[in-house]
Amino acid sequence: MNCRVLRGLVSLSLAAALVCPVVAAEDPAREQSRSMVMTQYGIVATSQAVASQAGAAILARGGNAVDAAIAANAALGVIEPMMNGVGGDLFAIVYDAKAHHLYGLNASGWAPEKLSVEALAQRGITHMRTIDEVTVPGAVAGWDALRKRWGRLSMAEDLAPAIALAKNGIAVTETDAENWKTYGMPFAANPEFAKVFLPEGHAPAAGDLFRNPELAATLGRIAEHGRDGFYQGPTADAILKLERQLGGFMEADDLTEFQPEWVDPVSTTYHGWTVYEMPPNGQGIAALQMLNIMENFPIREWGHNSQKSLHVEIEAKKLAYADLQHYVGDPHATHIPVQELISKSLAAQRAKLITDKAACSVLPSKLNTELSHLSSDTTYLAVVDHEGDEVSLIQSNAGAFGGGLVAPGTGFPLQNRGAGFTLQPDRPNTLRPRTRPLHTIIPGFMQKGGRRIAFGIMGGFNQAQAHAQFVSNIVDFNMNIQAALEAARFTKRDFGGCDVWMENGIAPDVIAGLRRQGHIITVWPRYFQGMGRGNAVEVNESSPVHYGATDPRADGEAVPEQMPF
Repeated sequence: MNCRVLRGLVSLSLAAALVCPVVAAEDPAREQSRSMVMTQYGIVATSQAVASQAGAAILARGGNAVDAAIAANAALGVIEPMMNGVGGDLFAIVYDAKAHHLYGLNASGWAPEKLSVEALAQRGITHMRTIDEVTVPGAVAGWDALRKRWGRLSMAEDLAPAIALAKNGIAVTETDAENWKTYGMPFAANPEFAKVFLPEGHAPAAGDLFRNPELAATLGRIAEHGRDGFYQGPTADAILKLERQLGGFMEADDLTEFQPEWVDPVSTTYHGWTVYEMPPNGQGIAALQMLNIMENFPIREWGHNSQKSLHVEIEAKKLAYADLQHYVGDPHATHIPVQELISKSLAAQRAKLITDKAACSVLPSKLNTELSHLSSDTTYLAVVDHEGDEVSLIQSNAGAFGGGLVAPGTGFPLQNRGAGFTLQPDRPNTLRPRTRPLHTIIPGFMQKGGRRIAFGIMGGFNQAQAHAQFVSNIVDFNMNIQAALEAARFTKRDFGGCDVWMENGIAPDVIAGLRRQGHIITVWPRYFQGMGRGNAVEVNESSPVHYGATDPRADGEAVPEQMPF
């Protein structure tokens, strides 16, 4: 029996013991757990297979990438209520293949008009209460704006899969069961939350069927009346009643007058690629600044996840996030020096601050002109349709299940995004009436010639640093989108100190070397959810084939549109 046959029957270790040499040509290394999805039709990539299926079904019914994104997002709100839903905010980057143009939509909600630092002080409130952290939910307004500009189907058609899932039930997946228990049980004392999300007093287990008829009714009103079915009528009335009961500041006009904003994505270049992020009030410019700093070093030459590469990337993160913390807020309320922050010249100056030792205290840049921690409870999805239109969409409740507040009869938690404000006066991110807090959620997009990738990786303030690592994987190391998502990552969750989390896919000798440089490293299991969960789709104009990828850190799939026959 030859060694090729033997390897197919026994383990590699046993084959080696039997003196069978390992030949590279016979045993090519595979550095990803699954292949990309490839088709000449559309693809929907989300963190939950059933949500991807919902979007793909809409593509098969004649919807385009925007219709599919709305359908998948709405389905995710049913399947992963701790992560996202109609009580949260939304950002999207859309590539219109016919117009050859990229558009950005900021559907993040504002604080109530009567809520301010001064208004809280007048009531003797020195820290924001949970009800004060509830900003106007922007997701439904975002759906409405996207569909009116590009959608081919009605809102009722786009929401039909989510309504069916809420009525008939969803099978709770493994990661969602874990998150449901971890983040849902602390709200068990809230009667309305417990009634909706903790049936029989506990979180659903993996494989349990979970139904949410109240959410089905809420989605039904949106399906029938569009945005007016959410910001007016029974849903709005229930939100405002809860606000009054808890002494909140939100009033009817705060809901009805809210509108999302069309913006131009901001960009930088990285070794010939153009990388796009949303402008503030999001953290996307930190990803761009990181890449600009990294470009000053020979990361490709040093190697993927080598000690030198990781040291520079971690230090670049600290420098970029120091500026993020100091300068970013709502651009309608304060001047934000965006172009200076993402300039190559500033990056060159910041790069000179990187030494061979880990910096445990980093100051912001000095330009002409306090964050609270938000947990990483978000969902990201990417869609491409058969015409090559792409949607990069991210949506979130801020904290897991928001702040645990559920207006009776609505079936969804309200976001606590207002926790991102600071009450310190005269900061870019100071709480002000009708302003939006610094946001963690960011969709991404990158392009070189006819090659276009819509991508995103969730996880609170993990996101910008994860974006930079994904881009480097594609550009510096020629990974495909699946391998780039799967590659072992680091994340630094705080804004100071030298603490860093790393997955155990990073070599032990590299970790040991980084520790000698002063990095305080905690090693987590491979495919750890704390590193964020991502998705991506890709178009190459030289080929009719489209590509999709999903992160093994979640329960998702990239699902292709059903082929016509």
